[in-house]
Amino acid sequence: MADERARHFRRLRRLRNSARRWSVMAGGLGGAAAVLTPYAGLGLPDAAWAGAAGSAIAIAFWRWADHRALAAVPAPPALDPAEAAARSRARLVAAVERLPVGPGVLAEVRRVRSRMALRGTAAAEPWARLDRAALTLAGLAGRLTGLAEPAVREAAEADRSLRELATRVAGVERAAKLTPQSTLDEVHATLVAQLEDGVAAYERLVVAAAGYVAEDARPNTAHPAAARLTEATDLLHGVASALAELRTPLRAP
Repeated sequence: MADERARHFRRLRRLRNSARRWSVMAGGLGGAAAVLTPYAGLGLPDAAWAGAAGSAIAIAFWRWADHRALAAVPAPPALDPAEAAARSRARLVAAVERLPVGPGVLAEVRRVRSRMALRGTAAAEPWARLDRAALTLAGLAGRLTGLAEPAVREAAEADRSLRELATRVAGVERAAKLTPQSTLDEVHATLVAQLEDGVAAYERLVVAAAGYVAEDARPNTAHPAAARLTEATDLLHGVASALAELRTPLRAP
C-alpha cells in the first residue's frame, strides 16, 4: 500500500501544475482572440478562438477550485519509519515473487536468515540437518502420491513443529546465559533432547520416502526403451550380414 501522505501531496502537486498550465493556455488563447477579432473582423475563425479561450478559462477555474478544495483537506499523518520500512519490504518481496525464480530465491534467503539467527546455539546443528532433510523430501514430494500422501502431510506439520522447537531452544539458551546458575538449564537440556529426537525421526522418514520412491519406480521387467534398442541392434547386425553375403562373389563349383 502506498504512503497516503505522499499520495495526497502528489495529487496536490498535479492539480496545481494542471491549473497553471490551463491558466497559461487560457491567457494565451484569450489574448489571441482579443487581438485577432478586432484585426480581421468577426468570422468563423474568431468564434473558434473565442470558444477555445472560454473553454480554457473554465477548465483553469475548475482546476484551481479542485486544488483549493484538496488543499483544505488535512494531510494524512506521516507513516511510522518501521511501518514504512515494512511496506517497502513487502513491495520488494512481492516484486521478487513475480519473477520465475523468485519463490526459490526468497525461500533460500529465509532459510539462510533463520540459520544465521540460530548460529552459536545448540539448535544450529539440528536445524541444519532438518534443512537438508527437508530439501531432500521436497525433491521427492512430486512422486510421493497415493498411499504416501498422508506421510507428506505429516512431514510438513513435523517440519513446522521442529522449527518452532528449535527457535524455543535458542530463546531458552540465550535467556539462561543472562544469569549464572540458571534454573533453565534443565529445561534447555530437555528441549534439546526433544529436538534431536524429532530431527532424527524426520531424517528416518525421509529415508523411508526415498525407499518408497525407489521401489515405486523400479520395474519388474526390462525397460521398454532398452528392449527396443536391443531389437534395433539385432536388426542392424542382420542387415549388415546380408549385405556382406551379397558382396561376396560366388565361387565356381
